[in-house]
Amino acid sequence: MYDVTNLRATIIPKSDQLNSEQLLGSSMTITVSEVRTSASDEQPVVIHYDGENGRPYKPCKTMRKVLILAWGEDGRQWVGKSMTLFNQPDVKFGGQEVGGIRISHLSDIPRDIEVALTSTRGKKSPHRIKRLDSADAEHLRAIQAADSLGALKAAFDAAYKSTRDAARRESFTAAKDKRKAELTAPPPPVDKLAAHTAAINEASSAETAALVLDQARDELSEADYAALSQAYSQRWEAGA
Repeated sequence: MYDVTNLRATIIPKSDQLNSEQLLGSSMTITVSEVRTSASDEQPVVIHYDGENGRPYKPCKTMRKVLILAWGEDGRQWVGKSMTLFNQPDVKFGGQEVGGIRISHLSDIPRDIEVALTSTRGKKSPHRIKRLDSADAEHLRAIQAADSLGALKAAFDAAYKSTRDAARRESFTAAKDKRKAELTAPPPPVDKLAAHTAAINEASSAETAALVLDQARDELSEADYAALSQAYSQRWEAGA
């Protein structure tokens, strides 16, 4: 079910990556969660970000140059940093204007960057990257660092109220939803056999280990209890 207050979700194309059409008339601020490489010559860099929903950002060569200039050549150092993306409609492909994703803002740079980049074959044009408002980056970091649902709500509310821009609010919402999923995920199942085995091996005496073995009888399956009994025998009866 779509939210009538934000119909942008209804125009997201079916794709395995962030698409320029997704940014029609708006921008999106993302926080890098992982950077990978691929075998593709055209799109060798894959940038994963919070709330991507299976659509990572695959920057073109021009934007890769910008990112390396601003953040360095080690993609591992990009994690945790943020950028604002937008659709530049005059980007050409095959001689036609089809639009393309460009970067307008970057966090973690001391000042705005202006660099001449290739716009069409043989021609260059100035491209200005503005320093991302530190407040947005701080809001995203606060959301990602929340250690409880209460702290998450407070961080998200502060971020959401800080702007009326739909794309920025969407970025905050995506970060909030991801963190909420992490906070509410069920704990991994306890490996009782491993826990009891460790207790037997670390017991101070054979009597204490035997007590652990006895207590485990009602907690383990028959096969696991047999394995635990063998561990007990190897640890405490082998040298008896």
